[in-house]
Amino acid sequence: MTQHAQYPELTSLRSPRVSAARRLSRRAQRGKERRFIAEGPQAVREAVGYGTLPGGEHAVVEIYATVEAAERHADLLADARAARVPVLTATDEVIEAVCQTVTPQGVVAVCRFVDTGFEQVLAARPKLVAVLAHVRDPGNAGTVLRTADAAGADAVILTDASVDLYNPKAVRASVGSLYHLPVAVGVPIEQAVAGLRAAGVRLLAADGAGERDLDAELDEGTLAGPTAWVFGNEAWGLPEATRALADDVVRVPIHGHAESLNLATAAAVCLYASARAQRAPGGCRG
Repeated sequence: MTQHAQYPELTSLRSPRVSAARRLSRRAQRGKERRFIAEGPQAVREAVGYGTLPGGEHAVVEIYATVEAAERHADLLADARAARVPVLTATDEVIEAVCQTVTPQGVVAVCRFVDTGFEQVLAARPKLVAVLAHVRDPGNAGTVLRTADAAGADAVILTDASVDLYNPKAVRASVGSLYHLPVAVGVPIEQAVAGLRAAGVRLLAADGAGERDLDAELDEGTLAGPTAWVFGNEAWGLPEATRALADDVVRVPIHGHAESLNLATAAAVCLYASARAQRAPGGCRG
């Protein structure tokens, strides 16, 4: 018997399983069921490794894999089965129907939402937070989440004016970082700012027209304490009302002739500046 013969087969596009998974491409359906699709072996591996949710259910509902992918990623599927996650082999057509990518990698998972309540984020006394205040592009949202994870941030907050965390593009762009740090969603910006400030976190709005300069912040040591960076829309930045909520508005200096930095790049520069300052002698992580 081949390795994949141990798994049930999923071959029909009209299967109730396939139909249900395809409906998760719609935000309203994802919110109703609190489920989404994770595409590719890396994302699925991170989802399996996440384990169980507070209610006792596993983060992964079930996994579909082509025969070729099942053989190539036998260790991943073995880990899933050990965690009692159902695994089914599927045809290429089924995988393509479920995925949003043009060239799927042969492994997808139906997953449960893993976002965290805002009060839980505050209770953990975070030192570095990324707040996505008006981010509408799902690829940018996922990339900032991945960057925050890499920089050692304690949490990410998506306000109610930002894109859906579980948009397929956002999930892909996060490359599994969705499972590495707490993410709160749907938080009004006023609530986010008030809660973080009450928790002793300084609020910095990242904006190209900021009065403060990031280099000056580093030189003066003002990034060494608990900090939340507030990032705005890709095209028009942060509204004046949101900038006014922050303790300071900080710009990333442009030393060359570029007009500006894109959102994900600016977020990386700001988050890593804070990460370095916080880990230096005298910093809140030093």
